Amino acid sequence: MTDVVLVDLHVNGERHDLAIPPRRTLADVLRHDLGLTGTHVGCEHGVCGACTVLVDGAPARSCLLFAVQVEDADVRTVESLGHDGQLSDLQRCFAAHHGLQCGFCTPGFLMLAEGYLAAEPDPSREQIREVVASNLCRCTGYQTIVDAVQDCAAQRRAIAGAAGGEE
Repeated sequence: MTDVVLVDLHVNGERHDLAIPPRRTLADVLRHDLGLTGTHVGCEHGVCGACTVLVDGAPARSCLLFAVQVEDADVRTVESLGHDGQLSDLQRCFAAHHGLQCGFCTPGFLMLAEGYLAAEPDPSREQIREVVASNLCRCTGYQTIVDAVQDCAAQRRAIAGAAGGEE
């Protein structure tokens, strides 16, 4: 059996050539090899969603993926959301609606919501509830998370509408 494999990962817009054990999870590579500790590992069974990242724009549980499985894919972590020390619109909505308490699950919810809103920019409240139910939070009761995602979707639609009206 091979002790290490060479893998080319594209994470948050940067390329990383790594020599890693073939069975190393994406979550472990992100946290331990790349120092991207925003991705949290909770259950290590794909149940809690704390480790959710985007792989080619779709939410994925990084604890269930071997890093070699995402070679040449576009991987985004929570660190990709803010720029120049500023929070993203989604992060600001989570803060404004108190969609976080202890913060452990927050990166997973943020990435889940980011991927979902990219695919569905005009979700109903019920659709948002269904989506966020796939991640676990023991502190907030989900209502504030739903509020935050709904508010962010509305803000993004308003901006898109305003930009469309300028043409």
